Amino acid sequence: MVRRWGRAVAADGFDFSPGAQVPLLGGAGQTAATQALASAAYRDSPLADISKADSDSGASEIKKPKLSLFEPNLGEAFSRAIQTRMLGGGRKALIQSFGTEPQVIVEHCLAATRIRKQRDAKLTVIMLLCGVAFLPGVLLWLGGFQAKKYLAKDGKTSVGGSALLALLALAGVVLLIKLPTTDFWPLYARAMVIVPVIGWWFAKQICERTAVLLREAWQGLLDGGGVGAKIPEAVPGDPGEIAAETLRHNLAKLSAEQRSNVVFYAGPRGILGMGTRWGSWHLAEELKPAKEGTEIHPFRSWDVIRAIHDRLRMLERSSLHTGGFQQAPQVNHWIVSPVGEKAKEVSRPDGTDTDAFQIRGHEVERICNEQQFGSGNRHYLGVQFVLWDGQLVLTLLITVTVLHETLRIEVTGHALGPVNSLFTGKPSPKTKEVAKVIKFWETRKQTLPLIDTSEVVRLAARAPLTWFPPLLDFLGGKLALPEPFGLRHVWADKPWRHRFMADDALRAATPVLRAVHTAAVGVLKENGVDTERFEGRSMVLSGLVQGVEPRKADEYSA
Repeated sequence: MVRRWGRAVAADGFDFSPGAQVPLLGGAGQTAATQALASAAYRDSPLADISKADSDSGASEIKKPKLSLFEPNLGEAFSRAIQTRMLGGGRKALIQSFGTEPQVIVEHCLAATRIRKQRDAKLTVIMLLCGVAFLPGVLLWLGGFQAKKYLAKDGKTSVGGSALLALLALAGVVLLIKLPTTDFWPLYARAMVIVPVIGWWFAKQICERTAVLLREAWQGLLDGGGVGAKIPEAVPGDPGEIAAETLRHNLAKLSAEQRSNVVFYAGPRGILGMGTRWGSWHLAEELKPAKEGTEIHPFRSWDVIRAIHDRLRMLERSSLHTGGFQQAPQVNHWIVSPVGEKAKEVSRPDGTDTDAFQIRGHEVERICNEQQFGSGNRHYLGVQFVLWDGQLVLTLLITVTVLHETLRIEVTGHALGPVNSLFTGKPSPKTKEVAKVIKFWETRKQTLPLIDTSEVVRLAARAPLTWFPPLLDFLGGKLALPEPFGLRHVWADKPWRHRFMADDALRAATPVLRAVHTAAVGVLKENGVDTERFEGRSMVLSGLVQGVEPRKADEYSA
């Protein structure tokens, strides 16, 4: 990053003038989908739960820990994986997350990490005070808890593990009672067993307070309270703060990539970030002059696309006051790049025809007119509806091709469903059922502390290593995200399981298809083309689209 006349100019060409600025956190982009995904950064549930949320587009991989005592929970692993993948210096291209704001989600991961670092700094001090002078005792206690976790089954404490820990504690008490009380080493032996327990008590208070803060943020996001992420490390105070300036630059770059007009088609996986095709409608007829003895006025595919674009922009307007599209659809020109079904990464184009991940307008027009057959990228006009507070993303793509004397107009429907229910679950107090004292045949719910003994030991053991993340990843394992990675499509469910969402997808197709055909026929008439067969075919499609059912069009199965 270099500075020119007070402006921050990155090496890759991004200009984020005027330098140090306060990021806008928690803005209008905090929709339901954004908040649900951001809440994962604050969660304290087991990491294994993430495997329940994976969609068909790929599965997250959990790297097994070398020592289970250092294993992260879901919030810790999620925050670490997202930051590394989306802000790392050598990161690969990302898939757009339609219906969400990735920058807000990453900011919440940074904020959750900051809260945990403040806790870990205090725990590290306790570990140093109790561990340096009384290291043998700390190692004995950690060894006992590691053995307990090793004997646990499916993450649940086993009877054998608890019995082993109890026997070790009992043996230690008996040994301490029988030791003499005058010499130094017997006194030290007593201290090395007792002092770690005292340190554990102080650590428990710190962990409890942090757990309450994290759960409040988790609850606030899902309640829609607009909880803002606090990351002062992203606000450089002067030009010399390289780390803060780099973080701010990477966050801005993330938002720029989200606005890219290049998407990737991965075969049966559909367009990454938009979902698979659930429907497809084609209008293909021969171009003939409207009157014999005359010729058709020359026109290009771009002329038809431009007319369709203008018509789609009018969808939000209607002479009937009955509701309809309450939110204006987004109409954009997309460049679709083909990648393999099993591709593990994608790359975005660069060069003189691109600007901040965007293909320039003249190149978009050239692709529309020239690249209609054979290899290369293709142009699509897309109308996108972001509904249900970001939980449902409907995209209808229109492409126009002219081969010889045949005009072909194709409309395809893509749907991306809500984020998995794992991310919408709110925090609940930890309870267990116990028998009543007098009416022993009845039970009652007893509220448990948020942090139990084993969790305090895990957090205290991890705390000194959090300053060396690669070492902690090696010992405790980590979350490996599926590639090509995008925050939204990786954890999206099918919309067809929700009746109203499925209805919205089916209803949106009909007015879009009719607007496309009306605009196309208008261009053909203006250029002296016989539109009788086009209009007839359009009427047939209008009838078919009313009874269309969702199907796996990308797998070519009805």
